[in-house]
Amino acid sequence: MHVSCGFVHFLFASTFGSYQAYEFTESTTFCGETCHSVMHPEFAAYQNSPHARVGCVGCHVGPGAGWYVRSKLSGAYQLYAVLFNKYPKPIKTPVESLRPAQETCEQCHWPEKFFGAQLKVFNHFASDEANTPRQIRMLINTGGGSDKFGSVTGIHWHMNIANEITYISSDDQRQVIPWVQSKDRSGQITEYFLKDSAFKPEDVAKTAKRRMDCVDCHNRPTHVYVPPDRSVDESLQAGRLDRTLPFIKQQAVQVLSKSYASTPEAMNGIATELVNYYRTTYPDRATKQEASIKAAVTEVQRIFTVSIFPEMKVDWRTHPDNLSHYYYTGCFRCHDGQHVSREGKIVRNECNVCHTILDQSEGGISVMPVEGKAFKHPVDLGDMRGIKCTDCHLGGGSN
Repeated sequence: MHVSCGFVHFLFASTFGSYQAYEFTESTTFCGETCHSVMHPEFAAYQNSPHARVGCVGCHVGPGAGWYVRSKLSGAYQLYAVLFNKYPKPIKTPVESLRPAQETCEQCHWPEKFFGAQLKVFNHFASDEANTPRQIRMLINTGGGSDKFGSVTGIHWHMNIANEITYISSDDQRQVIPWVQSKDRSGQITEYFLKDSAFKPEDVAKTAKRRMDCVDCHNRPTHVYVPPDRSVDESLQAGRLDRTLPFIKQQAVQVLSKSYASTPEAMNGIATELVNYYRTTYPDRATKQEASIKAAVTEVQRIFTVSIFPEMKVDWRTHPDNLSHYYYTGCFRCHDGQHVSREGKIVRNECNVCHTILDQSEGGISVMPVEGKAFKHPVDLGDMRGIKCTDCHLGGGSN
């Protein structure tokens, strides 16, 4: 009887311990902190993301035993890579073995939901002495909907509801797309080829293809490494940086964009350069606004620690965000006016296909052209047809 009781206690303890181990390996703490040096960039970005309340396994594993087993097998190799320092810097994306978005994203996000046009306000600040505020108010034509209730429109036209998009990329990060195919609800297929590309029609059959889903645009839904230009704009808008400091936008972006061997080196460099800039260029301000300068140093250092990770060679340039076309090619991977079908049909790239500008202001004064709702660039670039945002806007100090 004593042996039986001992065995029962042992069995209970083993079961409880196994369950606790299972719970721990499924936790965000395990994913983000156990392999701290390796996963630090991903964990830091995750904590500041729209999905910060969603556990890692919710997206990377999802429900069901099959993918749980696959994740553990994959995790065994990752553990080996960490122990023997075999992992790449930075961690490569996109993750090829990632579970399909239909089985993860769509557990929460209903693909047939109709969003219509959504108001979006973009606040920017110029790199001039006054840090001049610039605002653009526009309607984003998200669209969506179900083909059961009419046509599927807008950006979510791509959602595999009434249309199916398949493409071929010529690089690992899916940034160069030489071929894309659309198939509508009637089964009609249209192929588009990138002009002046080395990729030829005869290459299609022998090249791996990918069916477009959520993560082809929403490829950084959580681990977002925000470009310095945007991070500084957000801090200025929120009041964490003093807009009365001359050229603070320009200087903050420049010190964030420099190369540093380590985070401690960056912290010292940011503090030294910002303080010295105001002492040298604006000595009176350096005295009168000393508190604002110190606060600016702290805020710029904070921005660095959540978006740039020199130890893992990670920053905004290593992981493109496709959900736009301002700092990254994004939408323009296909919508560049250079993808043409055999019949001469071009993948559209007119601005008003996806968004409608309602107002544009600079320094609080509207600069919207009277004749229409066309975008007016703050700097006169002449005829902007054929010019992409990314030709100039790189997210860092060279903007």
